[in-house]
Amino acid sequence: MSVDRSIAPVIQDPVAFDYALPPITTSTLANGTHLYWLNAGVQDVVELNWVFPAGIWQEEKQSVSQATAGQLKNGTLNQTAKQINEALEFYGASLKVNAGNDHTTITLDAMTKHLPALLPIVSDVMLNPIFPEHELELYKQNAIQRLLVSLRECEFVANQQIDAALFGSAHPYGKFSRQETIEALTAADLKAFHKNHYRLSEVKIFMAGKVSDNEVQLVDSIFGKHNNDATSSTEQMFEVNASAEKKRRISNDPNGVQGAIRIGRRFITRKHPDFAPMVVLNTVFGGYFGSRLMSNIREEKGFTYGIYSSIGAFSNDASLTIHTEVGRDVIDQAVSEIYKEMDLLCSEKIDEEELLLVKNYLLGNILGDLDGPFSIMQRWRSLILNGFTIERFNENIQIYKNITADELQALAQKYFNKNDFMEIVVV
Repeated sequence: MSVDRSIAPVIQDPVAFDYALPPITTSTLANGTHLYWLNAGVQDVVELNWVFPAGIWQEEKQSVSQATAGQLKNGTLNQTAKQINEALEFYGASLKVNAGNDHTTITLDAMTKHLPALLPIVSDVMLNPIFPEHELELYKQNAIQRLLVSLRECEFVANQQIDAALFGSAHPYGKFSRQETIEALTAADLKAFHKNHYRLSEVKIFMAGKVSDNEVQLVDSIFGKHNNDATSSTEQMFEVNASAEKKRRISNDPNGVQGAIRIGRRFITRKHPDFAPMVVLNTVFGGYFGSRLMSNIREEKGFTYGIYSSIGAFSNDASLTIHTEVGRDVIDQAVSEIYKEMDLLCSEKIDEEELLLVKNYLLGNILGDLDGPFSIMQRWRSLILNGFTIERFNENIQIYKNITADELQALAQKYFNKNDFMEIVVV
């Protein structure tokens, strides 16, 4: 059947599409460890993630989670750092270790056919690191140098200070590395943190790409043979000690030409029923390039190159923060305009055209995420790590499609009271 190219194809908005998150398979290794996997894609590639509850939240000593992650590949009982790196390079693989607020994730990207050679290396790195003293000293020197350079930047200091103001400087989500905390780290600290928190009894493994039962059996043969210590880490709870000072001005660079603005508040977690609707409202406010904040403060006023609001959703708490850098002479005006945009969302309903644009933006991003095995698994990983099922994904789709201007105005009146926000300006 020939196509009549004189007739333009029908263009549909993403809000009109149906969305289905492809299913994954859950397997249990011989020692009880869970493996979540997805066979998808046409290329002979695979990505594996091992996610441990080994982030800042679990630290017994400040700065140790980042240091442990940074030193994990620097030698094991069986291999030197050079041998590890040469093997990864030989097979064209990438092995990264990233420590965050709640988890540390070890990520392997490789060709599927090389997994038999690579997985024993990863297992050795994960389970048998030795944390050489000389490597730790070099790490500390470099980390301190990076910190001292970053502390000259107003935006870096502002990020530190807003988190400390919201949660307290002793809280895992509010504390930040200092030179003395890095200097105090020892190899014994890293070994203890690794022993306590890099446990196969608590890891979750995610595998996506061109994989099959053969790769599942391979993972089981290597990671399922280790004794799975069933003793879970002690659940820690921390008291939030927010600053009583709502507004702070910090002088950091007397010769600087701009200042960093951070306006934030503690927020609801992903488990709250308002969270998904607030994703929509935050997108309108400052969550993408066409947002209210960007249109006003960047496009109309010309005060900044970029301004955004973001929801920092952690396992045990959350924050909503507006962040931008502007010229020193327009700081007060920019702050006033931020609050003005909050007030407008509280007092005036969003028009249908703008709301449809935001819905299409959010749903379009999800549509893109459903196109490849790695991004599909990333969606699943977020659900699983936060204790959700596929129902949460489906519920969010319906919220993004059907939320109304009336509902968003009610949310703005609930969460955009400027008296609930803290304000940090670093110049």
